[in-house]
Amino acid sequence: MIRIPRRSIDYVTNSSISTLKNANTRLISTCRAVVLPRFGGPEVLEVRHNVGLPDLGASEVLVRTAAVGINPLDCRMRSGYGRSLFEPLLPLILGRDVSGEVAAIGSSVRQLHVGQEVFGALHPTAVRGTYSDYAILSEDELVPKPPSVTHVEASAIPFAALTAWRALKSTARISTGQRVLVIGGGGAVGLAAIQLSVAAGCKVVTTCGKLSIDRVMAAGAEKAIDYTSEDLRTKLEGRFHAVLDTIGLPETEILGVDLLKRGGNYMTLQGEVVSLADTYGLVVGGAAASAKLLKKQVQYRQSHGVEYWWIHMRTDFEGLEEIARLTRAGKMKIPVGKTFPLGEAAEAHHVKESKLASGKVVLEIE
Repeated sequence: MIRIPRRSIDYVTNSSISTLKNANTRLISTCRAVVLPRFGGPEVLEVRHNVGLPDLGASEVLVRTAAVGINPLDCRMRSGYGRSLFEPLLPLILGRDVSGEVAAIGSSVRQLHVGQEVFGALHPTAVRGTYSDYAILSEDELVPKPPSVTHVEASAIPFAALTAWRALKSTARISTGQRVLVIGGGGAVGLAAIQLSVAAGCKVVTTCGKLSIDRVMAAGAEKAIDYTSEDLRTKLEGRFHAVLDTIGLPETEILGVDLLKRGGNYMTLQGEVVSLADTYGLVVGGAAASAKLLKKQVQYRQSHGVEYWWIHMRTDFEGLEEIARLTRAGKMKIPVGKTFPLGEAAEAHHVKESKLASGKVVLEIE
């Protein structure tokens, strides 16, 4: 059971929470969550009302969730992506993004306090996700939520923005005056990448669909090219210091590498570590992925003089702090297209996969 300080008792009133209370504390042992019992389509997601809460670690924070962003990774995991790692651990709770209120803190937590509004994101390999009335994250996976945005707006930001942060700031180390190309700027990671690059003083060119042109220009791109109707090779002029490819097709890889300056960084979100591990097992698949990545890196260093990377989101407290600062200043926004209550997570996944919402899909906790 997790012990909730008496001062936060007003924040623990959802009828789906099983509780015990005394004069000083309230103990929470179970809560409502969306559970993945097996891999499959959206229909496999189940809402359960008595899901156990693990003990809170010393550096962990219990968050009463207000909103949870749905990411493409959630849908892929539900379909079986990462089964080599996650299948032995079923049933799982999906979800990485979260915005909510601190309900309890571990003994070593110093920067956050009960009742504080926070937002953040779990690491991609986390087993207990955020599709739940209560989520557990490490202190360094959370920052105070800027009061200028709602919980729904905040929940759409961290996972996508941290993915872009790892590529552009941790890997490419972009700096003022450099040119950045974002292939696929209309999605959440692409939009975050544009905004991070602009905030770093870079000039940004992006490719996207026709319906996203106004959105990427509003995010700060200097030029947007509609890949559905224009020839990218003739429209993309000059060379770039960094290319972030959110699409990851063979043709976008060749295009991105060809457009880099010597010493530049090509980064794709479509790395093959997980898919190879799913196909051949963790050990053999991991070794095959390492060999394939190394081969690509050597190939492009020799042929083009550039660096090649597979990018995956990872938690980064420095990055999360800057993302919060940019959000507070109105310089980091991920549009929300549609919201659903927690109990309609299956329908939310259907809408996300069918691309029926122009923007992020978010679960709003009743």
